[in-house]
Amino acid sequence: MSLQRRLGLLDLTLIAIGAVIGSGIFRNPAVVAHRAPNAGIILGCWIAGGILALMSAFVFAELSARRPESGGLYAYLRDAFHPVAGFIFGWTTLTIAYTGSTAASAVLFAGYVAPLFGAHAPDPRLLAVITLAVVTFINVLGVREGSTWQNVLVALKVLAIGALVVAGLIGPVAAPYAVATHLAGSSIGVLGAIGAAMLPVLFAYNGLQCATYIIAETKDPARTLPRALVIAVAVIITIYVLVNVGCLRVLGVAGLAATATPAADVMSHAFGSLGARLITIAIALSTLGYMSNSILLGPRIYFQMAADGLLFKQIAWVSPRTRVPVIAILLQGLFAAIIAASGTFEQIVNWVTAPEWAFVAAGAIAVFVFRKRDAQANAPTPFFRIPLHPYSTIVVLAALAAIFVACVALYPLDTLFGFGVMALGGIIFFAARLGSRSTAS
Repeated sequence: MSLQRRLGLLDLTLIAIGAVIGSGIFRNPAVVAHRAPNAGIILGCWIAGGILALMSAFVFAELSARRPESGGLYAYLRDAFHPVAGFIFGWTTLTIAYTGSTAASAVLFAGYVAPLFGAHAPDPRLLAVITLAVVTFINVLGVREGSTWQNVLVALKVLAIGALVVAGLIGPVAAPYAVATHLAGSSIGVLGAIGAAMLPVLFAYNGLQCATYIIAETKDPARTLPRALVIAVAVIITIYVLVNVGCLRVLGVAGLAATATPAADVMSHAFGSLGARLITIAIALSTLGYMSNSILLGPRIYFQMAADGLLFKQIAWVSPRTRVPVIAILLQGLFAAIIAASGTFEQIVNWVTAPEWAFVAAGAIAVFVFRKRDAQANAPTPFFRIPLHPYSTIVVLAALAAIFVACVALYPLDTLFGFGVMALGGIIFFAARLGSRSTAS
């Protein structure tokens, strides 16, 4: 029983948007403002990050046009380098990376929702596990049901962010607008401030590659996915820049830098206490949407790995009624629940950041490999090709290298843990191959 192609351009566009926009846009504007010296540089960082995100989208758009294969990035790494590269990606995704991101979203969602229960609030970790179970069940019902649920959450998320943008445009104007007194006397200089401010910006734009995971259930994927990625990143850039314009207009640079709750502050200025309560609900919905997105996309990797013989074949089982990989979906939910019950939000995020970026960089390198192979084979020109390649792709790789260096510098132990999991995946792959050869002989 095979997967069915039921998703179109709108579905893939909303999935890509949901894979990128989590709760970070409600918090990161303040982090960036705390590190940048003035409003112009703050907005410039968000625009520059958007340009880099667009170039990253171009990378995965060309990969999907050249290789519209099930598993997305997993298949690209498997075919460009070696099956061990694909296995390490899938192993890391299952054990800490994508399940970790899912768990982090569940923990954050539970933190926002638990206070609504008052004195009878359940343990946030228990609430996170229950939420994961519900979202997993929805995705077991079918890809159409899971995608529709995801589309609704993304639409609500975009509406909530739209309300934040409106609040920023109609709220009282802060003064002074372009002076950051919190950086007076700083010794890091303008370039150092820009570099520090770009880190949270780049983190906020990560995730577009996740839309490739569901390529086997996409109609005409060689054309649909490239279009969806480009449309999605254009929408995301617009949203991020408008949110920051509104925050700067209402709070000013110094005010934005001084707050830990920029979205709530902007909504309070425009709509009072009701606005602050509404944005809390919006943030909860945003984290729920990201969690749902992860449960929808991640299992497609494990399904393809099992179909390739790299995991137990039962994981590739497709329900004849719902036509989705049920066991793979349950596996994603189970691992995410275990991580959510055992770690804090900050620790989970630190575990997964460096491995995720490492695989994105490997995907960019795969473009060079496939272009050379296709040229030698006189393969037909794909529907989409990266503009200004190889220069634009090299810029993406340089930015990803800078992120990796920052992760090592800021969180050396957590980063080492993440790469240790990746190394363990390689050991398991080759140990399994040696075992199968010994059995065959």
